[in-house]
Amino acid sequence: MGSARILAVDDERDTCEALAEMLSAWGHKVEIAFDGHDALRKANEFRPDVVLSDLAMPETDGLWLLRNLKEELPDCPVVFLTGRGTIDAAVESIREGAYDFIVKPLDTARLKVCIDRALEKKETLREVQTLRRRLKQLGSSDLIAQSAGMRKVIELVEKVAPSKASVSISGESGTGKEVVSRAVHNLSLRRDKPFIAINCASIPATLIESELFGHERGAFTGADQRRPGVFEMAHGGTLFLDELGEIPIELQAKLLRVLEEGKLRRLGGKVEIEVDVRVLCATNRDLKQEIKNGRFREDLYFRLNVFQIHLPPLRERRDDVPILVQHFVDKFRGDSGKRVSGVHPEAMEVLKNYDWPGNIRELRNAVERAVILCDGELITREHLPPDMAGKSPERHTFRLPFGLSLDAVEREYILGSLQRNGNNKARTAEVLGVSEKTLYNKLNRYAAEARAQQQGPTGGGGGPLGGQGSDGAMGAMGTNSFVIR
Repeated sequence: MGSARILAVDDERDTCEALAEMLSAWGHKVEIAFDGHDALRKANEFRPDVVLSDLAMPETDGLWLLRNLKEELPDCPVVFLTGRGTIDAAVESIREGAYDFIVKPLDTARLKVCIDRALEKKETLREVQTLRRRLKQLGSSDLIAQSAGMRKVIELVEKVAPSKASVSISGESGTGKEVVSRAVHNLSLRRDKPFIAINCASIPATLIESELFGHERGAFTGADQRRPGVFEMAHGGTLFLDELGEIPIELQAKLLRVLEEGKLRRLGGKVEIEVDVRVLCATNRDLKQEIKNGRFREDLYFRLNVFQIHLPPLRERRDDVPILVQHFVDKFRGDSGKRVSGVHPEAMEVLKNYDWPGNIRELRNAVERAVILCDGELITREHLPPDMAGKSPERHTFRLPFGLSLDAVEREYILGSLQRNGNNKARTAEVLGVSEKTLYNKLNRYAAEARAQQQGPTGGGGGPLGGQGSDGAMGAMGTNSFVIR
């Protein structure tokens, strides 16, 4: 890190001056203070980037200073120097929002790394605030990025949004394709009209035509009333078709006609309806390969693929992890009423080094879980999921009891694989060697079975799955069980 403003605080003058001399030699601009009141006054004048303070001081100790600094300079990280006799107080200071503490006698290498990381945190907070202001103009509060790849994505969004062109957004599941599509809509001239998003993979093949184009009463068994499709609902606005590659080949010709002519006919209907819709689409499949395999129409591909935006996976944009984490911490802190303000450096290292198979969706879930578990101001390693924190010796296994039917074993294996892959359905389907449509069908069946069990005469049974996996079944494993690795 470059030069920074550091306020050094210690009631022992010689120690404080020696500390200031060392910090100055590292290229920092340093002010010194000898008690809490003096430090608070100088902090307001000097506006330090980091405060480095002794924890045990007479009259106004480090905790007093920390509490008062939070009111005056809430974004300024505080690092405490502590003797071995005050470790408990140092731990308490972390709970109250201190960035870190270092035990005396000082390890200068550790101190330098700690200061650099504290400065990185402050810079991350500043960048989050800057990005929020820019993204407020973009109309998307969740499109957070500072990496070169994602800055390019934002530039493409800004350029294509005002046009009428169809946009194809590619990337792994969980990378934020719908977020990008909303940003395109919010920057377009259609921003005041509807934005409708559907996931084609989650709709049974027999219902997808009705979902897209609507149906008339009596069009099929169960169609007891007229229902508009998503094209009609998005009239004047934007329609986002996620997992476009899952649309059956026999329906693709009708979709192409609607896109080219701006007219559709409801299922069972006789009247053509005009629709004005800008279509955005996304897929994590290779549509060119799908065309070669005869599963996707080439003319539809060229009609929708006018402008391409590719989203890199989170493992290729690790520079974005700290600001995404801080964004979600702030979001869930507000939702939960917790006082969590950030992440401890050790926990952040775990988050930055994790591969994120579920991408941003998995990161979001991990941070939400951590905020729920955290009672202090900083998320620590123990608040992260066990697999991520490296605490579980069997993090690549799950247990099943003896006596299950083959259907039940398949169910638990699918749900366990889904959980292992951070709820990334595309990756889970690939690992299991099945299509995404097959996986969605099975998850929908499990959800229906769980609902039926809940509504049964006993009122018991497992909780609803909703396609997210079952904790109840997997949590009930007894000692008579076997392990799948």
